[in-house]
Amino acid sequence: MVVAYVDPSCPFAWITSRWLMEVARIRPITLRFEVMSLAVVNEHRDLEPWYRAFNDRAWGPARVCTAAGTHHGPAALARLYPALGRRIHDEGNKDFDAVIPAALDEAGLPADLADVARQSDVDDRMRASTARAQQLVGKDLGTPTIVVDDVAFFGPVLSSIPRGDDALRVFDGARLLAGCPAFSELKRARTDELSFT
Repeated sequence: MVVAYVDPSCPFAWITSRWLMEVARIRPITLRFEVMSLAVVNEHRDLEPWYRAFNDRAWGPARVCTAAGTHHGPAALARLYPALGRRIHDEGNKDFDAVIPAALDEAGLPADLADVARQSDVDDRMRASTARAQQLVGKDLGTPTIVVDDVAFFGPVLSSIPRGDDALRVFDGARLLAGCPAFSELKRARTDELSFT
């Protein structure tokens, strides 16, 4: 079982999720998505204005994903998250008022779930899911958070989607490092533009 804690607004979570979907396509793994809300993670932090605006807008899609998973199960979230991600990231559509209903329709979910974007009804559940992820990897880390073989880690943060054998090599490497209790971090400066293709 591989669990990916993601925020639908986060481009890095989207790339990581696409990598995991590629791995699942060519290797028999069970992949499940859970919500880790960046809006919740950064709610009380002092942020630069542009990042505060990003986080404030991130509430809506994360709420809708939380509601879909809560009321319609993990399979519904597994359909909705990619439908949102393709529109938000691949197509660059940041008009969530248009993106959310279209994604719900594609995922075969009730249109009235779009109303949840502006309501706080599922916030407690979203906070609990985010807290679970942070408990697994640490309070100062965010999304993507991955759980493989009951071992959790932040990342990997990728600038493009590994495909085929590359996807499997990255997966096996991440799994190997995550399995070492002494391992905590591997990082280098990001220089590439993000690529969603």
